[in-house]
Amino acid sequence: MPTATAMKIDQGNKPDNRRARLKEILIEKSYLRNGPYTLTSGEISDVFFDVKMTSLNPEGAYLAADLILDMIEGENIAAVGGIAVGACPIVSAICVRSFERGTPIPAFYVRKDKKDHGTQKKIEGLELKKGDRVLIVDDVATKGGSILESIIPVKELSCVIAKTIVVVDREQGAQARLASEGYNLESLFKRSELE
Repeated sequence: MPTATAMKIDQGNKPDNRRARLKEILIEKSYLRNGPYTLTSGEISDVFFDVKMTSLNPEGAYLAADLILDMIEGENIAAVGGIAVGACPIVSAICVRSFERGTPIPAFYVRKDKKDHGTQKKIEGLELKKGDRVLIVDDVATKGGSILESIIPVKELSCVIAKTIVVVDREQGAQARLASEGYNLESLFKRSELE
C-alpha cells in the first residue's frame, strides 16, 4: 500500500494503476456489508457504500478527482458541482486537482434547501452563467434523485449539463432514470465491480 510520500503528484501513474488503487481504497474504507441500511432512496440494503470515507481520504480524493478529470478531458467544462453534502468532497477535490493539472475548473454546491439567511442562495460557490457547460458529480447513485436535485437549479440558469458522473453506481435504476430525463450517467465503478 503506497504511503502519502510515495503518492506524488508527478508520479505518472497509468490510469489502470490509479483505478485499481482507488478500487482497493473503496473496498477497504467504503464498502460496508453488515446491513441492513436505509438508503437515501428509502430502500433497504444489506450493502452500503460510505464513499465519503474514501472521498475524505487524501489518496482516495486525489485518485477519484484525477480519474474523473480524465473522463471529462476535451469537454470544455466551465464548472463542477453537486448536491451538498454527498458531492462536496468530490467537487472540492476535482476543483483543486484541475488547478494542479493546469485546467482549473471552478466549483459550486447545490443546497437541498435555499438558505433563509445571508445571501439566501440555493447554489453556493461559482456564479453560473447562461450556457456554462457543467459537470454534475455525486459520491453514490441509487435511483438518481440527488443528481436530479443538483441538475434542476443549474438548468434553471440555462446552463448545459455536459456530464453526470458518480464514484459508485449501485446499479439500482439511476442510469435508467437519468436517461429518461436526457442525461447519461457515468461512473468510476459499478456496484458489481466492487463485490
